[in-house]
Amino acid sequence: MSQQTLSCYPDTRLGKLAVVVSAARDVASGLLELCDDANLVENEYFFDRSSQAFLYILNYYQTGRLHVMEQLCALSFLQEIQYWGLDELSIDSCCRDRYFRRKERSETLDIKKDTEDLDAQDEEEDFSGTLCPNVRQRLWEVLEKPGSSVAARTFGTLSMAFVVVSIANMALISVELSWLAPPLLDALEYLCIAWFTVEFLLRFLCTRDRCRFLRSVANIIDLLAILPFYITLLVESLCDGESSEELENVGRIIQVLRLLRALRMLKLGRHSTGLRSLGMTIAQCYEEVGLLLLFLSVGISIFSTIEYFVEQAIPGTTFTSVPCAWWWATTSMTTVGYGDIRPDTTIGKIKEAALRQREALKKLTKNTSSDSNLNVNLRDIYARSIIDILRLKSRERASTRSSGGDEFWF
Repeated sequence: MSQQTLSCYPDTRLGKLAVVVSAARDVASGLLELCDDANLVENEYFFDRSSQAFLYILNYYQTGRLHVMEQLCALSFLQEIQYWGLDELSIDSCCRDRYFRRKERSETLDIKKDTEDLDAQDEEEDFSGTLCPNVRQRLWEVLEKPGSSVAARTFGTLSMAFVVVSIANMALISVELSWLAPPLLDALEYLCIAWFTVEFLLRFLCTRDRCRFLRSVANIIDLLAILPFYITLLVESLCDGESSEELENVGRIIQVLRLLRALRMLKLGRHSTGLRSLGMTIAQCYEEVGLLLLFLSVGISIFSTIEYFVEQAIPGTTFTSVPCAWWWATTSMTTVGYGDIRPDTTIGKIKEAALRQREALKKLTKNTSSDSNLNVNLRDIYARSIIDILRLKSRERASTRSSGGDEFWF
């Protein structure tokens, strides 16, 4: 590569090297600050950097376009381009969006991993100054680390079984079956609630920081799964012997409280890597999901308003208001099309057909940037979340097996 080409980029490492060499070829001062070694006789300069990444840097000097190296993580690629005096703004537009998404994902996962590792270390160390540290340590591992021992795996399996039985029992209560007596279902409900209560109390008694325990999302879900049962019992006992009108109001309250029992399904997140990864994925992709919902809202508002003013003059039309047209636009844009509300005019039918065809083609081709980026981002983060959780689980198993021994990290 000629010095004239390198001189076009004077702020980069190679550009500065070209200036130093052209200004004083026989003087080696300043060269070692720009390269690791140099052979002035052969005009050769050595850099202890990645040879694969340098191909992309070299291509930038030749074409003025910097592309992202797929085989290297975003943070490592950033270190490489910063070493050569380039910045992120030099990345070409075709790779810029993918690079920044990968970089943000890597930084988020690194921070989350460091935080969880520190929390795990704190949990292993802080039991030494508490009452009955050995008992609490072992009980905490059984409750919070399902893969640490046979007892922990047995407890985790039982806990998952009670959750499944509780959900099935909640569904069977609403079915009238001759062979299934209501007292049996009530007994199963009491048994599941007793298990969930004991499990929650054991976790609460064993934790070292009870304030943080009550702020945890998983523990809040556990508490909401059992509170409706006790509140229902309390309300029924307090309103015993009241008038029929008051009993009717109490019945509505109890019905709402019973709906909260569906939250027991979320208790499976303690034992399912997939559910935990899904929650992490949604938390990390909230911007993309919000952007997608914003696009849908804009389309729904525009098309529903137009359709309402087109159809409102037709006698017996189902488009009685703009909110009614919102439902039609929502089912049309999501290609569901229940058919409960449909246009009667020719213009409205043509508009609906065009809207459905557009959304169907959009799902098939996946050409729009918002959909493709969201799909790729969701898949990537979901896969990375699963890998991250599995790594943490393997570290927990390794730490419990080698108590007091040396730790090996790969």
